[in-house]
Amino acid sequence: MISRRWIADEVSGRRAVLTGAHAEHLVRVLRAQIGQEYDISNGERIWRGRVTTITPERVEFDLGQEINAKKSANITLVLAIFKFDRMEWAIEKCTELGVTTIVPVIAKRTDSHLAQASANRLERWRRLALQASEQSRRLDTPEIKAPAKLKEVVTLKKMTRILLAESEDQTSIKDVLAHHPAVDDLALAIGPEGGWTDSEVGLFTETGWIAASLGTNILRTETATIAAVAIVTAFAR
Repeated sequence: MISRRWIADEVSGRRAVLTGAHAEHLVRVLRAQIGQEYDISNGERIWRGRVTTITPERVEFDLGQEINAKKSANITLVLAIFKFDRMEWAIEKCTELGVTTIVPVIAKRTDSHLAQASANRLERWRRLALQASEQSRRLDTPEIKAPAKLKEVVTLKKMTRILLAESEDQTSIKDVLAHHPAVDDLALAIGPEGGWTDSEVGLFTETGWIAASLGTNILRTETATIAAVAIVTAFAR
């Protein structure tokens, strides 16, 4: 049976701790008991951990044998903010696929109400990403940045930077990946419902991003996001 994995809130020496709501889920929902064993990660390494202390808001582990683990490729997702329920689903699935950083972006076609409310969603997005990381047995959890404006994001320093644009009809994302092998250090930008404006596409291309297409079909933002990340991670492996 595959062991459940937890990304610890604290690691010191040969001890690790889950705290707060993180611990509460293990205690109340999964009914943890002294002596049970789980995989415990600190975001860089993984050990076999044995439960030694349980309180409603704190679970402590002794760390035993280290487990071999491979770190994900360094993939940054620049994601224009869109309807929160669909965006949260995309964040969850992209976390499962291995994205390492997610940058929510306020684009020109981002609904103004969503843009204003996005900062208050940040902690929820981070909790969803943590849960998805543990469920998918990742080594780490993706960093989710605070919402930013596009001009603050386009200068990201990455070996390969890909802009998904509906206006692009010559170059596919697979073409870009085939000719730019640095897939282990890549940024991928996905626009909001309605796509990027011409001026936004111009800003991306002026700063070195490569425009690419996912095909002729018009996809929902969450569909395009998951499809593009899946293609990128397949090339990275």
